[in-house]
Formats: sequence, structure tokens, C-alpha cells
Amino acid sequence: MKRRNIDIFISGAGPAGLLASIAFASLGYSVICVDPHKPVTHANDAGADLRTTAFLQPAKNFMQSLDLWEELKSYAVPMKIMRIIDAAGENWPPKEKTTKDFLSSDISDLPFGWNIPNWLLRRAFTEKANKYSNLELKFGLTTSSFIRRDDAAFVYLDDGSQIKAKLVIGADGRNSFIRKKSQIKISRTEFSQKALTFIVTHEKPHQNASIEIHRSGGPFTFVPLADFEGKACSSVVWMESNKNIDRLLALNSKEFDKQVNNRSCSHLGKLNVISHITDWPIISQIAKQLTTKRTALIAEAAHVLPPIGAQGLNMSLADIKSLYDLVKDTSGLSNIEEILDKYDKSRRLDIRTRVFGINALNEVSKSSLPIAQEMRALGINVLHSSPQIRKGLMKLGLGLS
Repeated sequence: MKRRNIDIFISGAGPAGLLASIAFASLGYSVICVDPHKPVTHANDAGADLRTTAFLQPAKNFMQSLDLWEELKSYAVPMKIMRIIDAAGENWPPKEKTTKDFLSSDISDLPFGWNIPNWLLRRAFTEKANKYSNLELKFGLTTSSFIRRDDAAFVYLDDGSQIKAKLVIGADGRNSFIRKKSQIKISRTEFSQKALTFIVTHEKPHQNASIEIHRSGGPFTFVPLADFEGKACSSVVWMESNKNIDRLLALNSKEFDKQVNNRSCSHLGKLNVISHITDWPIISQIAKQLTTKRTALIAEAAHVLPPIGAQGLNMSLADIKSLYDLVKDTSGLSNIEEILDKYDKSRRLDIRTRVFGINALNEVSKSSLPIAQEMRALGINVLHSSPQIRKGLMKLGLGLS
């Protein structure tokens, strides 16, 4: 079979892989993006990713530069409040003890971020990608092998086709084939937790608030969505121990709804689950290097962290933006090794710092020890009571200086 010669090959067509494909195609590079699965682009379809992404302020700016924001903004729900609720204790149903609001207006005229469902991102990104003549999406194919040479990388797909690329980007998730074939090692932490994700309607309006309710096992988080059939609506991410998640998944729908309403402390009134439920294991993982010869890792191929603080895909976007800026300023990827070295150095400290911070927050959030729960409540009060600390923490979370 004839070999294709291109500039950039991307393995993985999740939101990060699709966005990277669009970014590099917009610079005129020839790009092929491959994924074993066709993106699921409707919420109720089997396999739909019901998680959401909060595009923080820097991420929105990058999206605008790629002419993507106009296609998304009508679906984007602004997050103006980050509400932290402590509901520790033995009571069941739990009761709110401490509630603190962190307001975006304290640091900016803009919201903290804009929330968009992941299945919708896949649809918008796929439609945008198909508009580029120099970008080809190949679904239903896997990368069976690839070889890195000084002059190029050679990629072999399971349909027998061969691709010669100047740069290979691994955007193929936490179990990245590209990372494994590149013999890049990882540092991994398992938390004996899982997360459930589903969509609910609720009696009270969310007021554009992302709401984290802490007890033990991990936070129960509301993420604001647009109204559904005239009813207030949010996505829920519920983190718990593996044992409790397995127990919850074994319940019938009526009993599950009851548990959801109890765990929410009725903060938004009565909840009704209106979607299927997805679950995934909570881990933390960092690739020990982001690059090797002719190869770069981005997104979950490079780093995985618990779903706290809207850091996940925003860190992925920071990866893409860093690599985008570097290849934008070069001619034909001729100095690719220098580019890759600069990319690794530009992202390493930020990734390690944020993963460490989120890991620490998760350990505090999931603890059932009374002393840990008391320290958590005290910490929330201290952070909120000092305007200087509160504003500094919010800016750090957004990636603002």
C-alpha cells in the first residue's frame, strides 16, 4: 500500500486530539488524526461522554483564536460562582455545615469559565475539522506500530496503510499506545475511588454556580448546564470509594434517585436523573517525560488527575497551546528536536504542580477521619476569609498571573 507523507500524525480523537488537529491544520500543516471509535455526538447515544468541560478564561481565548468559540458560545453556560459546601459528619442524609462562595467578580469582569458537555465538544470539533482540506480524520482505525527515525516517524495502521510524519502526537488517553511504544514511563497513583457522571434537573436554579459538596469519599459536584425542557439542569460528578460506587450502580433507578437526592443535601431542591450513568476510576498519572524523538504527548497521554477544580482539559489545552506556539514560529518543523525540548520544559513544572495540588485536595476531600474533616472545614474558612489569599487562589486556579 502506498505510503502517505504528512507533517503531523495525531493518535486519538477525543476533545484534545480533535482540537490539536484543528490548531495545527490552521497553521497550514498537513494532519492526519486517527481513532478506533467514531465520536459520539449526542447526549443520549450509547457511549456518550456525559462529562463536561469548563473552559477557563485562557482556554476560551485560545478557542477564539482558532475561530471555534462562535460555534460553541450559544451552548456555553458561564460559571460565576464556585461554591464549596462542607457536609461532614455521621448524619444521613448529610446536612450542610459550612457554605462559602468564591465569586468570579472578585478578580475579573468575566466568569471563571464556560461549561460545555464533552459530547457537544466532539460534535463541534469534528464539524470544524472537516472544513480543513489539509486535515483528515480517520475513525475505526488503530495505530498498530510506529518507528521513530532521525529524519521522520513511520506509522502503521491496522488497515495496512503507512504514514510518514515529521511529528507524532500521542493524544490517545491514559493508556496511550504512543507513550508505551515510545518507552516513556509513568508515575501513577490509584485512589480506590470511582466517579459517577450523569445529568439531573432540579427545582432551584443553579445561579451559574459550580457547587462542590464535601463529606467523605470525594466531592459531589454540580456543574451548571443550560435548562432542559424548561427546567434547571446540571451535570453531576459524584466521587466515592470503589465499594460505594459498586453499591450505587447495583440500585434500581428509584433507589438511585433517592441516594442522589440525599447526598446532594437537597441544595438545589429535588433532583431527577435524566440521563444514563457513566463511571470511571479515579487515578493520578504523570508521564516522566513529555517528548522523545519525533514524538510529543499531550492531554491524558501526558497527565491524568482527579476531576476537581476544572483542571483536566484546561491542562490539555495548555499543552496544545504551548506546542502550537512553538510550531507556529518555525518553518516546516525543520528544528523539531529543539521544539520538542522547549515543549517539555515549558509544561513540566505546571503539570507537576497542578497534579500534586489536586491530589492533595482529593486526599483531604475523601477522608472520613474527623480530624481531617475538621481541618478541611477550617481551611475553607481561612481561604475564604482573607481577600488576598482568596483572590490569589482563584487566579492560580484559572492560570492567570
